[in-house]
Amino acid sequence: MLTPGERQELLEVARSSISDEMRIRHPSFTGEPAKYAPAASKKGGRLDEPGGAFVTLHMKGDLRGCIGYIEFPGPLRRAVEEVARKAAFEDPRFAPLMPDELRSVSIEISVLSPLRRIAGVEDVKVGRDGLLIELRGYRGLLLPQVATEYRWEAEEFLENTARKAGLPRTAWRDPAAQLHAFAAEVFSEESERP
Repeated sequence: MLTPGERQELLEVARSSISDEMRIRHPSFTGEPAKYAPAASKKGGRLDEPGGAFVTLHMKGDLRGCIGYIEFPGPLRRAVEEVARKAAFEDPRFAPLMPDELRSVSIEISVLSPLRRIAGVEDVKVGRDGLLIELRGYRGLLLPQVATEYRWEAEEFLENTARKAGLPRTAWRDPAAQLHAFAAEVFSEESERP
């Protein structure tokens, strides 16, 4: 578990990364005030360890971008910095974020646990687990909060993870399919407001 200070620091890292890239792409952009003062970072802490993370951007309740790394060899802080920038400017489902949108964007971060291999539906706990399926070069991942948001049962969650990979919904039953679950610590600018 991250401390409240570490969560706030990652949120600040994410927002700063997006603002810095905005200044590069739009030189007339003057920035925005940080919502959080950077927390004092403790070297050797959790933020300096390798770890996977996803950054999800929402605007007016709608998805505006989501990119992440399942695993990242460098510090967690660096993973969040990279995926925040990618979520804002490189998610192929959306146009790059524009300066007038930045203040309206809400940032959510999911810090992933290591993957664990699962056999099937009996190993999935909705609300706790995120899922990854790999089969014949296809790969799909859904974060734990997706199943909760859509109120899916475990089998529906597996089916939708297969669809996310571009596979038939029953592909998770294929004996060659590699299924993994993971937990995620999920927090956002809203949840971390004092």
